[in-house]
Amino acid sequence: MPLTFPPPPPAIKPPGMTLFWLTAARLSLPFLLLLGGLAAFQLLAWRECAITALIIMALALSAAGSRVIELRGLYTALRAGDGVKSEAMHDGPVAWGAPHWLRAETRRVTGALALQVAAADDRALLNETIVEKLPDPLIILDERRLPARRNEAARTSFGHDLPAVLRHPGIQAAVTKAYETRTRQNARIVLAAPMQREVEATILHLEPDPQKTGNALLVLSDRSREAAVERMRADFVANASHELRTPLASLIGFIETLRGPAAEDLPAQARFLGIMAEQAERMNRLIDDLLSLSRIELMEHQRPDRPVLLNELIERQIEAFEPRLQERNMRLQLNLPPLSKVAGDADQLTQVLQNLLDNAIKYGRDGGEVTITAIETGFETGTLTAQPDQDVSLNSYGLKRRGVLVKVGDDGPGIPRMHLPRLTERFYRVDKARSRAASGTGLGLAIVKHIVNRHRGQLFIESEQGKGSAFAFWLPVWEKSPTEMLSRDNDPGAGDSGNGLASSAFQARLPHQDNTVSL
Repeated sequence: MPLTFPPPPPAIKPPGMTLFWLTAARLSLPFLLLLGGLAAFQLLAWRECAITALIIMALALSAAGSRVIELRGLYTALRAGDGVKSEAMHDGPVAWGAPHWLRAETRRVTGALALQVAAADDRALLNETIVEKLPDPLIILDERRLPARRNEAARTSFGHDLPAVLRHPGIQAAVTKAYETRTRQNARIVLAAPMQREVEATILHLEPDPQKTGNALLVLSDRSREAAVERMRADFVANASHELRTPLASLIGFIETLRGPAAEDLPAQARFLGIMAEQAERMNRLIDDLLSLSRIELMEHQRPDRPVLLNELIERQIEAFEPRLQERNMRLQLNLPPLSKVAGDADQLTQVLQNLLDNAIKYGRDGGEVTITAIETGFETGTLTAQPDQDVSLNSYGLKRRGVLVKVGDDGPGIPRMHLPRLTERFYRVDKARSRAASGTGLGLAIVKHIVNRHRGQLFIESEQGKGSAFAFWLPVWEKSPTEMLSRDNDPGAGDSGNGLASSAFQARLPHQDNTVSL
């Protein structure tokens, strides 16, 4: 909306000769009357009175001239809108005998200035709102090169990572160069914790005067998604070519055999076709897992915030896996008290439970036992507590924040200690022959790790040879306050003892060892 001003008072003229003579008369008249009275009563000679009157007139004319010059200056300043305030009417020479036109002009300029100030405030508020709502994270650096303010995108996108971004040597070097050279600078950095993030920064110095330090604008852009896509493309080609080569070679070999020596051998054809179907199914599972892992990695930086009740998910999976448990004559030990809701993605958490239960059944012993245990973790007078009917032995994980811990275990042969730190790597297998015989793709635990990472949780692996293995994952409870959720978005280990996801993908707990291997 264009700024409008009230019309000025009509016929206002600058101070001139009329004001000059009126001011001179006002100054000299009292003295002239006094001299006339003295002369009339013969207290002073007429000649002396005349000389004194001339002196008084000269002084009055001089004072009137100075007064008119001063008023002309005030008039000019007011007309130019130099910021003369109405308070000037009440102090100094302006208040003494100030004519009506000066008071009117002061009121006019004061009103115009008030409108200008209001318009400037509106523009400043609009600019502040625009900066606050811009989708790109923006940070204003002050003369000391410290953050003076940040917009909503910066607070939301980076959370607790923001200080680490500003302290990064690459950002510091670019900021220093921008202040010194007054040129635009770019930097690209990689943050390693709590998960790898690639950040692109642009620094613009805002002060044109080289004599002043001034402020700078820091624009951040999270390039983690683009970088992850590039890495996944390379990983997919390498991993897929490696893992698909074996079943493809097997299929090609069987096809050549069926075309040649076994062309008329019906029993051999039936046997070979069965093996080929198994290899084709294995490739199908491998491709499904690769695509699933790619989707999870693309979403890993977007924390789920919907409430999920793990009790329902666990009960559904128990029903789904019941036939397989019966097939291997395995028992299920379930300790599932009522649990608080967690912040999560129900489909992905179902995938976590499926993979862990699938591993427990595949690698457990025939006629053995699969255990599922869940507890809630939290604070009570600063100490970790479990509910009375929960397995307090799980408290050994040292979790203090409010959350839900789910543990899936088996009583199989266990995993050698040397393999624990690498179990969540893609395609890593402890026993390759056994894993392939059990129809494993080598991606199950990698999928579990990335899903838990996306939920800002923690994954624990413990195993003892001859006694079995256990996989536990912890997830924070669902908070109704989105502000609190954001404040903890990138700080999964806050308040926890030991090393958490802030520095590792999972924790591998070694039996009968005091140390914990962290990746």
